[in-house]
Amino acid sequence: MGSLCLHNGTVLTGFAAMEHCAVLVEGGVVSDVFAQRRFEQKRFSSDVTLIDVGGSYIAPGLIDTHIHGFGGYGTDDASTESVVEMSRLLAEYGVTAFNPTLYPAEPKAMLQAVRQVSAAIGKESGAKVMGLHLEGPFISPDRLGVQKPETLSPVDLSFMEQLWEASGGHIVNMTVAPELKNMRELALFCVKKGIVLQAGHTNANYENMVEGMQVGILHTTHLFNAMSKLDHRNPNAVGAVLIHPEMSCEIIADGFHVHPDLFTLLRRDKPADKIVLVTDALKPTEQKAGPFFANGEEVVLRDGVFHRKIDDVIAGSSLTMIRGIQNLVRFGFSLEDAVKAASTNPAQVMRFARRGTIIPGNEADLVVFDNNFQVLATVVGGSLKKNLL
Repeated sequence: MGSLCLHNGTVLTGFAAMEHCAVLVEGGVVSDVFAQRRFEQKRFSSDVTLIDVGGSYIAPGLIDTHIHGFGGYGTDDASTESVVEMSRLLAEYGVTAFNPTLYPAEPKAMLQAVRQVSAAIGKESGAKVMGLHLEGPFISPDRLGVQKPETLSPVDLSFMEQLWEASGGHIVNMTVAPELKNMRELALFCVKKGIVLQAGHTNANYENMVEGMQVGILHTTHLFNAMSKLDHRNPNAVGAVLIHPEMSCEIIADGFHVHPDLFTLLRRDKPADKIVLVTDALKPTEQKAGPFFANGEEVVLRDGVFHRKIDDVIAGSSLTMIRGIQNLVRFGFSLEDAVKAASTNPAQVMRFARRGTIIPGNEADLVVFDNNFQVLATVVGGSLKKNLL
């Protein structure tokens, strides 16, 4: 693996912005971050590739912890090859790590899908598959969104153990409804396995949410969407997330799933390190030509959102992570906090060691983008996966 030095850029480290700086990559990790002045004084060996980023931003690679598909490939294909293609295409958009997200299905089909998606780990050509996100099946029938009611299940610890075995121990995060009977037992199992539990597709009241927090349900799936709303007599799920600073939350920053002005509330009420940008993108996101299908149903793209063709119900997002960062800035976030939401925070919440910040010793997962939020270069594990510079 060759060495690489990106220089003449503003480095967004995940905790500070450093202008006129360079990042040196050796052996697949960040080996140093230094000023452009020092770069000009250094002498590099011939095996170091020098790339002048022309004043653009150098940031930690983007991490999407909730994504169903991309470019015409998706987890609903139940295909290892589809996830590998997602990996390749996502790197073009600055994503260096992701958690392919599975909707629930009939048990036999879901176990097969979990096996096939998990098998992509180690076969990636672009962004790394960190592990699976299961968006169900232990969720509320009252907050389905476009999920299919026949695929839901009461809490079943035996089935959870089967899912864990089918994944080869690669389930990273799981969306659950805290109010379901026997959720405590499930949560304790997941805590032992290191699975990050997220409250989502839930009709929980405030007491249910607090009880869930006590057994480790401290993250939230697409805040404001598919969950019990804030009420003055019962804060419910939304209120619990806003009240408790220790709870982190996903947010879909496309301007449609959540009103732009609510991001002002979010910035005010949530610590900056508890906000995690996700796309929740569906299979046809950035697909060049139709027809478009997601979760076995035909969808149409209108105003940046996919709608089910049969009834016009919103089916999901077509957001990309880099466009999400751009939108967060447009909604009032600083660029540094927007990048943290897309890189640093998901790494921290998902316990991805040595990712999400640009410091010596960390994995060399990097993205370079300009003032127009065009991705110019992507580095995964020290290897250039995209280079327009």
